Amino acid sequence: MKFFRRIKDIATPDASGAFLIVGLGNPGQRYRHNRHNIGFMLVDKIAERLGLTFSRVQHKALVADGRYRGKKVILAKPQTYMNNSGPCVGALARFYKLPLTNLLIAYDDVDLPFGTIRIKPSGGSSGQKGMASIIQQLGSEEFPRLRLGIDRPPGRMSTPDYVLQDFSEAYAEELAIFLERATDAALAFVTEGIEAAMTRYNRGDQ
Repeated sequence: MKFFRRIKDIATPDASGAFLIVGLGNPGQRYRHNRHNIGFMLVDKIAERLGLTFSRVQHKALVADGRYRGKKVILAKPQTYMNNSGPCVGALARFYKLPLTNLLIAYDDVDLPFGTIRIKPSGGSSGQKGMASIIQQLGSEEFPRLRLGIDRPPGRMSTPDYVLQDFSEAYAEELAIFLERATDAALAFVTEGIEAAMTRYNRGDQ
Protein backbone atom coordinates (compact mmCIF):
# COMPACT_ATOMS: atom_id res chain seq x y z
CA MET A 1 0.00 0.00 0.00
CA LYS A 2 2.44 2.64 -1.17
CA PHE A 3 0.04 5.48 -1.81
CA PHE A 4 -2.77 4.97 0.70
CA ARG A 5 -2.99 5.87 4.33
CA ARG A 6 -2.63 2.99 6.74
CA ILE A 7 -5.67 0.72 7.07
CA LYS A 8 -6.29 1.86 10.65
CA ASP A 9 -6.54 5.42 9.36
CA ILE A 10 -9.23 4.57 6.77
CA ALA A 11 -11.58 2.44 8.86
CA THR A 12 -14.29 5.09 8.60
CA PRO A 13 -15.36 6.48 5.20
CA ASP A 14 -14.28 10.04 4.52
CA ALA A 15 -17.80 11.45 4.17
CA SER A 16 -16.49 14.90 3.22
CA GLY A 17 -14.38 13.63 0.35
CA ALA A 18 -15.03 12.23 -3.10
CA PHE A 19 -16.49 8.80 -3.81
CA LEU A 20 -15.23 6.79 -6.78
CA ILE A 21 -17.59 4.20 -8.26
CA VAL A 22 -15.93 1.96 -10.83
CA GLY A 23 -17.87 -0.41 -13.06
CA LEU A 24 -15.88 -3.26 -14.58
CA GLY A 25 -16.33 -4.42 -18.16
CA ASN A 26 -14.73 -4.60 -21.59
CA PRO A 27 -14.64 -1.59 -23.93
CA GLY A 28 -16.14 -1.56 -27.40
CA GLN A 29 -19.48 -2.17 -29.07
CA ARG A 30 -18.76 -5.89 -29.37
CA TYR A 31 -18.98 -6.37 -25.59
CA ARG A 32 -21.53 -3.70 -24.73
CA HIS A 33 -24.43 -5.99 -23.83
CA ASN A 34 -22.41 -8.91 -22.43
CA ARG A 35 -23.17 -10.26 -18.97
CA HIS A 36 -19.54 -9.45 -18.12
CA ASN A 37 -20.30 -5.77 -18.74
CA ILE A 38 -23.00 -5.33 -16.13
CA GLY A 39 -20.56 -3.16 -14.14
CA PHE A 40 -20.40 -0.74 -17.09
CA MET A 41 -24.20 -0.90 -17.37
CA LEU A 42 -24.53 0.08 -13.73
CA VAL A 43 -22.31 3.16 -13.88
CA ASP A 44 -24.11 4.18 -17.08
CA LYS A 45 -27.38 3.97 -15.15
CA ILE A 46 -25.95 5.99 -12.25
CA ALA A 47 -24.74 8.63 -14.71
CA GLU A 48 -28.20 8.75 -16.27
CA ARG A 49 -29.81 9.13 -12.84
CA LEU A 50 -27.47 12.01 -11.93
CA GLY A 51 -27.56 13.68 -15.35
CA LEU A 52 -23.84 13.09 -15.97
CA THR A 53 -21.94 12.37 -19.18
CA PHE A 54 -18.76 10.34 -19.71
CA SER A 55 -17.08 13.23 -21.44
CA ARG A 56 -13.38 12.62 -20.85
CA VAL A 57 -10.70 9.96 -20.66
CA GLN A 58 -8.59 9.96 -17.52
CA HIS A 59 -5.96 7.35 -16.63
CA LYS A 60 -7.30 5.06 -19.37
CA ALA A 61 -10.89 5.26 -18.13
CA LEU A 62 -14.02 7.01 -19.32
CA VAL A 63 -14.90 9.34 -16.45
CA ALA A 64 -17.91 11.38 -15.38
CA ASP A 65 -18.28 13.37 -12.19
CA GLY A 66 -20.83 15.47 -10.38
CA ARG A 67 -22.57 15.83 -7.04
CA TYR A 68 -25.28 13.85 -5.32
CA ARG A 69 -26.86 15.14 -2.12
CA GLY A 70 -23.78 17.20 -1.34
CA LYS A 71 -21.27 14.45 -2.09
CA LYS A 72 -18.80 14.47 -4.98
CA VAL A 73 -19.27 11.33 -7.08
CA ILE A 74 -16.80 10.16 -9.72
CA LEU A 75 -17.86 7.38 -12.09
CA ALA A 76 -15.34 5.40 -14.12
CA LYS A 77 -15.32 2.72 -16.80
CA PRO A 78 -11.78 1.35 -17.33
CA GLN A 79 -10.91 0.99 -21.01
CA THR A 80 -8.06 -1.47 -20.42
CA TYR A 81 -10.24 -4.61 -20.64
CA MET A 82 -11.62 -6.40 -17.60
CA ASN A 83 -8.61 -8.51 -16.66
CA ASN A 84 -6.28 -5.49 -16.53
CA SER A 85 -8.50 -3.11 -14.56
CA GLY A 86 -6.03 -2.65 -11.71
CA PRO A 87 -3.59 -0.06 -13.12
CA CYS A 88 -6.46 2.21 -14.15
CA VAL A 89 -8.25 1.96 -10.79
CA GLY A 90 -5.01 2.46 -8.88
CA ALA A 91 -4.14 5.55 -10.90
CA LEU A 92 -7.57 7.09 -10.35
CA ALA A 93 -7.49 6.40 -6.62
CA ARG A 94 -4.04 7.99 -6.37
CA PHE A 95 -5.10 11.03 -8.39
CA TYR A 96 -8.17 11.72 -6.24
CA LYS A 97 -6.33 10.82 -3.00
CA LEU A 98 -9.20 8.56 -1.96
CA PRO A 99 -9.31 6.49 1.20
CA LEU A 100 -10.07 2.92 0.19
CA THR A 101 -13.41 3.10 1.99
CA ASN A 102 -14.60 5.69 -0.56
CA LEU A 103 -13.94 3.35 -3.49
CA LEU A 104 -16.73 1.05 -4.74
CA ILE A 105 -16.07 -1.56 -7.44
CA ALA A 106 -19.13 -3.00 -9.24
CA TYR A 107 -18.80 -6.25 -11.19
CA ASP A 108 -20.57 -9.39 -12.38
CA ASP A 109 -20.68 -12.47 -10.17
CA VAL A 110 -21.62 -15.92 -11.50
CA ASP A 111 -21.91 -17.29 -7.96
CA LEU A 112 -25.00 -15.18 -7.25
CA PRO A 113 -28.48 -15.67 -8.74
CA PHE A 114 -29.46 -13.14 -11.39
CA GLY A 115 -30.75 -9.94 -9.81
CA THR A 116 -28.96 -10.45 -6.49
CA ILE A 117 -26.97 -7.58 -4.98
CA ARG A 118 -24.19 -8.14 -2.47
CA ILE A 119 -22.26 -5.22 -1.00
CA LYS A 120 -19.15 -6.10 1.02
CA PRO A 121 -16.54 -3.91 2.73
CA SER A 122 -13.64 -6.16 1.72
CA GLY A 123 -12.71 -9.63 0.48
CA GLY A 124 -10.77 -11.58 -2.09
CA SER A 125 -11.30 -11.79 -5.82
CA SER A 126 -13.17 -15.15 -5.80
CA GLY A 127 -11.52 -15.84 -9.14
CA GLN A 128 -12.78 -12.64 -10.80
CA LYS A 129 -9.72 -11.55 -12.77
CA GLY A 130 -10.61 -7.85 -12.86
CA MET A 131 -10.86 -7.82 -9.08
CA ALA A 132 -7.61 -9.77 -8.77
CA SER A 133 -5.88 -7.10 -10.87
CA ILE A 134 -7.29 -4.32 -8.68
CA ILE A 135 -6.29 -6.05 -5.44
CA GLN A 136 -2.77 -6.48 -6.78
CA GLN A 137 -2.47 -2.82 -7.74
CA LEU A 138 -3.96 -1.46 -4.51
CA GLY A 139 -1.98 -3.85 -2.35
CA SER A 140 -5.07 -4.50 -0.27
CA GLU A 141 -8.40 -6.34 -0.24
CA GLU A 142 -9.84 -3.74 2.16
CA PHE A 143 -12.11 -1.82 -0.20
CA PRO A 144 -15.88 -2.01 -0.83
CA ARG A 145 -17.37 -3.93 -3.72
CA LEU A 146 -20.84 -4.35 -5.20
CA ARG A 147 -21.33 -7.83 -6.63
CA LEU A 148 -24.05 -8.15 -9.26
CA GLY A 149 -25.48 -11.65 -9.67
CA ILE A 150 -25.73 -12.99 -13.23
CA ASP A 151 -26.35 -16.73 -12.52
CA ARG A 152 -24.09 -19.65 -13.27
CA PRO A 153 -23.58 -20.95 -16.82
CA PRO A 154 -26.19 -23.49 -17.92
CA GLY A 155 -25.23 -27.10 -18.48
CA ARG A 156 -21.59 -27.57 -19.42
CA MET A 157 -21.06 -24.10 -20.89
CA SER A 158 -17.73 -22.61 -19.80
CA THR A 159 -17.77 -19.51 -17.61
CA PRO A 160 -15.78 -17.40 -20.13
CA ASP A 161 -18.22 -18.27 -22.93
CA TYR A 162 -21.19 -17.53 -20.68
CA VAL A 163 -20.09 -14.13 -19.37
CA LEU A 164 -19.18 -12.97 -22.89
CA GLN A 165 -22.71 -13.67 -24.14
CA ASP A 166 -25.29 -10.88 -24.31
CA PHE A 167 -28.24 -10.82 -21.96
CA SER A 168 -31.19 -12.26 -23.88
CA GLU A 169 -34.32 -10.27 -24.65
CA ALA A 170 -36.13 -12.36 -22.04
CA TYR A 171 -34.04 -10.62 -19.37
CA ALA A 172 -34.65 -7.07 -20.60
CA GLU A 173 -37.36 -6.04 -18.15
CA GLU A 174 -35.76 -7.78 -15.18
CA LEU A 175 -32.35 -6.33 -16.07
CA ALA A 176 -33.74 -2.79 -16.10
CA ILE A 177 -35.26 -3.30 -12.63
CA PHE A 178 -32.03 -4.89 -11.39
CA LEU A 179 -29.92 -1.95 -12.56
CA GLU A 180 -32.29 0.60 -11.02
CA ARG A 181 -32.06 -1.18 -7.69
CA ALA A 182 -28.28 -1.52 -7.92
CA THR A 183 -28.13 2.23 -8.61
CA ASP A 184 -30.13 2.84 -5.44
CA ALA A 185 -27.66 0.64 -3.54
CA ALA A 186 -24.58 2.41 -4.91
CA LEU A 187 -25.99 5.84 -4.07
CA ALA A 188 -27.00 4.65 -0.59
CA PHE A 189 -23.36 3.67 -0.11
CA VAL A 190 -22.37 7.26 -0.93
CA THR A 191 -24.93 9.04 1.24
CA GLU A 192 -25.64 6.61 4.08
CA GLY A 193 -22.51 4.49 4.35
CA ILE A 194 -21.73 0.87 3.64
CA GLU A 195 -23.40 -0.61 6.72
CA ALA A 196 -26.78 0.95 5.88
CA ALA A 197 -26.46 -0.06 2.22
CA MET A 198 -25.58 -3.64 3.19
CA THR A 199 -28.46 -3.91 5.63
CA ARG A 200 -31.01 -2.73 3.12
CA TYR A 201 -29.85 -4.25 -0.16
CA ASN A 202 -28.03 -7.45 0.80
CA ARG A 203 -31.19 -8.87 2.31
CA GLY A 204 -33.35 -8.02 -0.68
CA ASP A 205 -35.53 -5.18 0.62
CA GLN A 206 -37.33 -3.19 -2.03
